[in-house]
Amino acid sequence: MRAIKNVTVNEPFFIGHFPGQPVMPGVLVIEALAQAAGILLIHDRADREGHLVYLAGVESAKFRRPVSPGDQLVLDVEIIRSRRLFARVSGTARVDGETVAEAILTSAMVPKSAG
Repeated sequence: MRAIKNVTVNEPFFIGHFPGQPVMPGVLVIEALAQAAGILLIHDRADREGHLVYLAGVESAKFRRPVSPGDQLVLDVEIIRSRRLFARVSGTARVDGETVAEAILTSAMVPKSAG
């Protein structure tokens, strides 16, 4: 599945990262991948209305280059393995076709009533 995130200069995290040379924090790039993975996983379930998806783990995260205002993140996520309550997803973030970050994400699918 593919998702798009347009990175704009008016996002609040750019105030501190870094004045004069704004950079999107890597943790937020991983968060964008996790959100795309959550959408993929919830739509993959027949009983999606009754579940929430939580990020449960991040493995093998690699950051290749900074993401700056004006960049468009193209987020590609793919299910590696999905079981009843847990799933592993491979995620890659690219800007202009160049990989900027990648990670293996583990997600937990939790019934809404258990929250």
